[in-house]
Parts: sequence; C-alpha cells; structure tokens
Amino acid sequence: MASLLRATATWGHFPWRGYCSRIKQGKLGEDFVEALRAVVGSPHVSTAAAVLQQHGHDESMHRCQPPDAVVWPQNVEQVSRLAALCYGHSVPIIPFGTGTGLEGGVCAVQGGVCFNLTHMDRILALNPEDFSVVVEPGVTRKALNTHLRDTGLWFPVDPGADASLCGMAATGASGTNTVRYGTIRDNVLNLEVVLPGGQLLHTAGRGRHYRKSAAGYNLTGLFVGSEGTLGLITAATLRLHPAPEATVAATCAFPSVQAAVDSTVHILQAAVPVARIEFLDEVMMDACIRYSKLDCSVAPTLFLEFHGSEQAVVEQVQRTEEITQANGAFHFSWAKEAEERSQLWAARHNAWYAALALRPGCKGYATDVCVPISRLPEILVQTKEDLKASGLTGTIVGHVGDGNFHCILLVDPEDTEELGRLEAFAHQLGRRALALHGTCTGEHGIGLGKRQLLQEEVGAVGIETMRQLKATLDPRGLMNPGKVL
Repeated sequence: MASLLRATATWGHFPWRGYCSRIKQGKLGEDFVEALRAVVGSPHVSTAAAVLQQHGHDESMHRCQPPDAVVWPQNVEQVSRLAALCYGHSVPIIPFGTGTGLEGGVCAVQGGVCFNLTHMDRILALNPEDFSVVVEPGVTRKALNTHLRDTGLWFPVDPGADASLCGMAATGASGTNTVRYGTIRDNVLNLEVVLPGGQLLHTAGRGRHYRKSAAGYNLTGLFVGSEGTLGLITAATLRLHPAPEATVAATCAFPSVQAAVDSTVHILQAAVPVARIEFLDEVMMDACIRYSKLDCSVAPTLFLEFHGSEQAVVEQVQRTEEITQANGAFHFSWAKEAEERSQLWAARHNAWYAALALRPGCKGYATDVCVPISRLPEILVQTKEDLKASGLTGTIVGHVGDGNFHCILLVDPEDTEELGRLEAFAHQLGRRALALHGTCTGEHGIGLGKRQLLQEEVGAVGIETMRQLKATLDPRGLMNPGKVL
C-alpha cells in the first residue's frame, strides 16, 4: 500500500481546533482497511468523515487533524495485532481515550490509524489487602471509584474531567488531590504496554504489584507521561488508598492574591496534611459564583479539603483557620455534609465552563506551569500583572499546594491580533516558570504546543537522550508522531 504522507499547516503555536484540516489526506488502501477489519471486525473500524473528525481533536484549541481510520480493539491481543499491522506498513498509530486532553495529544498530524481503547473497559483484578487494582484503558476514574465504593478504598488522583485512567498515565495527569496523595506517576505500580511492533511489555514484570523495587531501570516511570509516543498502554496497575473516615471542605477569601498564596505556603510549612488546596482569583470566583450559584465573596479565595479521623479533621481546620486569619482572610466557612462538599468541588471542577461563560462565543486556552512552592507567590503576583497588561480576558485557578496553576484565557478565534497576544503571554509565562526553576507543564503534558519550551527546560543533552530513547523503541517514528519531540 502507499505510504501516508501528510503536510501539516500551522497557525503559530496555537492552531485553532475548530478549523479541521482541509489538506488532501493520504488515504489508506482498501486492502489495508480490510486487514484492520479482519482483526477487529467490520463494526469496529470506521473511515466515516464525522468519526474521523471526532477523533482528530481533544479539548484543546489545536486544529482538528483527523486520522485516516479509527479502530476499536476489544482486547490486548487485538491491539498487538493492529500495532504490528500498522507498523509493518509504516502507518502512524495514535492512541485515543476519552479525548479530554488539553495539548492536542490525539491530533493525527501525519494521518494514520487512531486506536480508540474505550471498549477495553474491564477492571481485571482488585487486591484490597495489597491496595492495588488492575484496569484496562477504557476504565475512567469515576467508574473505578464507583466499583470501589463498598471496599473502603478509593483512587484519589482527580484531574477534574472523567478521564480514562490509562490516558491519565500516558499524559502524567494529576489534579486537586495531588498535595496529599501525589500525581498519577506516584500511583502507578505497573503498566502493560503494546510496543510499536506489537510486542507486549509489562514494565514491572507480569502480574507484579509491589510497593517498591530497586530492580533495574524504572520502565514504568518511562511510560508514564510518554503521551503515546513510545507505546500503547493496555492495562495499568494502580495504587489505592483507604477512604478517609471524615472529610471537611472549607473556603476562605482574602484581600489580595499575595495574602492567599502566602497562606498556602504557611499551611504547608505548618505540616497541616491538607488534602486539597485550590486557589481562585477574584475573576475566577466571580465566574464560579455566577455559573455555579455559590454563596461566596468575589475575592481571591482558597478552596480546601481535609481528610482524617473526626478529631484530626477538626484540628486541621482549626489550625488552617488560624493561619489564614493571620494573613487577613475573611468569610472562613466549612462544610462537612457530602452535599455541600460536592457543590463546592463541582464548582471548582466546572471552572473551565464558568470562565467560558464570561465571554460567550469565544474559546478557551489553559496554561499549566508549575514552580517550587517558595516561588509561587512571586510568579502568581507577576502573572496577575502580566494578564492585566496583556489586555486579555482571563482567570487564574490552580492546585497551589503543588505550585501548579492555570490561566484560563478567552479569545476570539477569528482575531489574529488577539491570538498573537495569547501566544506571547503563554510563552512569557512558560519562560518565567523556567527562570524560577519550575516546569512549563505540571499536568497537561507537552503535546503539540510546548515542544520548544521542553527543549529550553531539559536542555540539549536532555532532548538528545529523549530522542535516543524514542528511536530505540520506535525507530520508524510512527507512535503518535509530532508530539513531545
């Protein structure tokens, strides 16, 4: 069959996703499509234009770049056979989970075959005594926690969206509970990965789910955050945690961004084992109050959550209230009932949609820098000033307990001058984070838009080492091409 050659047009670093590629695509030969059908069955292969477009973008602003075919494998054996077929014919392979990524990670920049893994949605093994579970790539975090509801266990990594757990591993996701429970990287014990040629790898050994090991290279860590560029994750062994006896949520407003962020640092320095500590600036709070009908002040605000025994939670809340009041906090309120807590965190998770409602008809872009905690007050205050100077409409929200925050920026996709200001602001922020010994991405990944910043972050030797690893595992460069490197 003819090899797939696809030119890729760009619109700066931020090609808009609403523009679906109109470039003439290289088509897969009918014999190759029939070979795909022979592996998974005709109902599980599609070349329909609407389906291809659906799989050519995620939740980001990157331009839709559809694949040439979509397949829905039902098990790991089919994934292996499909991968070997594609690799043998030099056809690019693009993994697809729930499509909730924010960096264009599913865009098929060279065409090829999209592997939609959502039909592989079984929980393969649950080991309550070992605090571990094995899931297929179609299992989402909410589905897993529903399954665990009666076990006294839960999986706490919460990026907001109901993302697939293997997709979270692939992108190095984290979220609101990271300050207490760690990122997805800290909670993956083993991965089953189909390599580009179809070989099956268990990164920690088949069936193993130990809590620590000093055996050889950390292959699990290599694939976490690899964004589908090294292989297809077909199962993940995850670390589970005991569900807390008691949970209390709290909010407190502050007279300034500086006061709110100083409180965050002081709470962490006081060793309060806070489970969540989220910052929302006054613009974000105004949007959330309108969108989610919250009874809160329009001011820089912290959302907090505490886990532990009944007595421990009371002590944590009291100590936190003392610290925040010393920094000028007002309207400190707490919620113990599940319904109140759910309303509060639903508002936080809906912050993206609340921000979009500030400027109807416009689109959103989220930055994702992370800095050492000690530099957090400096960068947040400076970012607030930069945002005002840029003339852009935007909010600031973030997981400040880890030093990670997002600017949600609203732009008119038809306004090239405004898009230019957006690009300049995003790159200035990324470089400011790097200058403060931070990273250009705390949890969204590199994808299409942050490749230059990655080079600046890890340096020439770091990039060359990554390229050598990529060339060893994927010598033809067919695994999710155009991403990361």
